[in-house]
Amino acid sequence: MGKVVLEGMEFFGYHGVYPEENLLGNRFRVDLELQTNFKVAMETDRLEGTIDYAQLYKLVKARMDQQVKLLEHLGHCIVQDIRAAYPEVEHIRITLKKQQPAIGGLVDFSGVTLSYPEDFS
Repeated sequence: MGKVVLEGMEFFGYHGVYPEENLLGNRFRVDLELQTNFKVAMETDRLEGTIDYAQLYKLVKARMDQQVKLLEHLGHCIVQDIRAAYPEVEHIRITLKKQQPAIGGLVDFSGVTLSYPEDFS
């Protein structure tokens, strides 16, 4: 058992509840950690025995390009996409952060963290 990690993925998107967020957009950061068995990759040095980072990034980017209101919903959708593409993944942890959210004060990030299967039961 091991972990595949993509940290600090950055995207520009129009996610948010408020009209100005949908109009102006914002920068988002995504950290992703997947727990899976990559024994085959360790023993054979073949990509087929693990999770392809490039494909995983494309999957996240495709979902980040679709406008939604809530980070909670966005995280849920990304986890569901990962589960569909990689059913062998046993645990997923995703953190989504919005830079300088429109909350009426100075904040570097707002964000959510979801864990599968814990938050999906």
